[in-house]
Amino acid sequence: MLKAKSLYHLIVYSILFIIILISFFTFIIINNAHEELQEKIHTLKNDYTNSQKTLIKNQVNYVINFIDYYYNQNKDKKPLETIQKEVIEAIEKLRIGDNPNEYIFIYNFNGTVIQNSVSKGNIGKNFLNVVDSNGKEVIKELINTSKKEFGGYVDYVWFKPEINKETNKVSYAKSYNAWNWSIGKGVYLDEIDKLVHLKEEEYNQKISNYTLQITSLTVMLILYSIFIYKNATILIVNDVKEIGKYFKESQKNDEPINQNRIIFGEFKVIANYATDAMNNIKLKTHMLEDLNKNLEYKVNEKTKELTNLIESQKKFIKNSVHEINTPLSIIRTNIDLLKMKIPNNKYITNIESGSKIIQYIYDDLSYLIKKDRVIYEKEYLDFTNILKNRLDFFDEIAKSNSLYFINNIEDDLYIKFNVTELQRIIDNNLSNAIKYSFAQSAIFVKLYYLNDYEIEFSVTTNSKKIEDTEKIFDDFYRENSARGGFGLGLKIVKDICDKNLVIINLNSNEKETKFTYRFKINEDTTA
Repeated sequence: MLKAKSLYHLIVYSILFIIILISFFTFIIINNAHEELQEKIHTLKNDYTNSQKTLIKNQVNYVINFIDYYYNQNKDKKPLETIQKEVIEAIEKLRIGDNPNEYIFIYNFNGTVIQNSVSKGNIGKNFLNVVDSNGKEVIKELINTSKKEFGGYVDYVWFKPEINKETNKVSYAKSYNAWNWSIGKGVYLDEIDKLVHLKEEEYNQKISNYTLQITSLTVMLILYSIFIYKNATILIVNDVKEIGKYFKESQKNDEPINQNRIIFGEFKVIANYATDAMNNIKLKTHMLEDLNKNLEYKVNEKTKELTNLIESQKKFIKNSVHEINTPLSIIRTNIDLLKMKIPNNKYITNIESGSKIIQYIYDDLSYLIKKDRVIYEKEYLDFTNILKNRLDFFDEIAKSNSLYFINNIEDDLYIKFNVTELQRIIDNNLSNAIKYSFAQSAIFVKLYYLNDYEIEFSVTTNSKKIEDTEKIFDDFYRENSARGGFGLGLKIVKDICDKNLVIINLNSNEKETKFTYRFKINEDTTA
């Protein structure tokens, strides 16, 4: 929608709209007039051609009837040649029509001129093979058409002496079979061009009148719009300026607007509303200023509290991770000593499983603390050996949860990666597989060459379907909160994979859930 930024623009837009609207109607009127002219020209041409065709047909039939009558009256009294000669003389003296270009012509069936009142020098000559400028064999076609039961019309191009050039012509021809004569009469069609020219002059005059009327109307409307702008809009603008001046002055004082300076009653009503609005705005502004000051103070206080709380939490996690490391090492060492003295003890196995879970959580927390402060350099790693070691680490945890690993790991698979980040990917997938698999089920671990540039690592479990495969990688998101955990493991995995261009594919249905990771063997992106 076109938006007017001022009354002046509104008037200009209105004038432009009027001009466009009038131009549109002018186009419609002229177009309709042109179509009407074309229709009249078409009708005029058809009517003129049909009337001329009827006229020459009647005249040819009149001549044939005369010949037949004269022949029947004299065939027993005079020789045939005498009768034909008298008939030709009579036709020469017989004047049919006022136009000298319209004449009776007679050819025998061989194409020889018998009668032509305009070109008598051609009498006795044979025109059977004469063609017009379009290549039509005119005389031959006239003779053949005349032999039909009711004769017929032939259109062709023929020389017109009056204008000394060729033009379109139509002739009607009918045979008098008793004498082998083709009798016809033609009419030139260039006369129709004169009538068409007259109609076009009438059309041009009509269009000129329409244009003059529409132009006058346009000028009157534009002058009226300018008059409205010069008189009414100036008063409106003055009132608007007066109200605007009041808004500026109201910032310095609380005096109401002087309504005597406003002309229109509607603007006086607006001025009253403006006064009330300004008073309310000032009142609420003072209230908001007081409220903002109070809120600003409270926000600053809460911000300080939250900042201190966050710093305390970071410090707590950092200290906790640091403090966990020493007792966890002592526990792991003593478990190994106990296993040497008391092998295959289920209680020791459970203790070892629990300590490994603590170790896994410790490794995740340690990575979260260090990831923004440490650059994890890449090196060529034996993926096969690292994965097998991590499977050994989680084997006791799996057994304590009535689970077991089935692996299909190709040997000597090397990639360029950081060992800490690779371990976090492996550990979180194995830990989640143990946490969410159905009891007494297998966990399938595969590692193999996909092609010369990529390695694929996958973990498949028999577990519940993951409903939201997008949110599963978000911070603190857990579909099953009853199984424990912080909801950070897969977020860590996702961050590591994104910055190392590892492609993740997750498929989950009612039967199984499969996490697949596609690693580039020689990825050079800095971790």
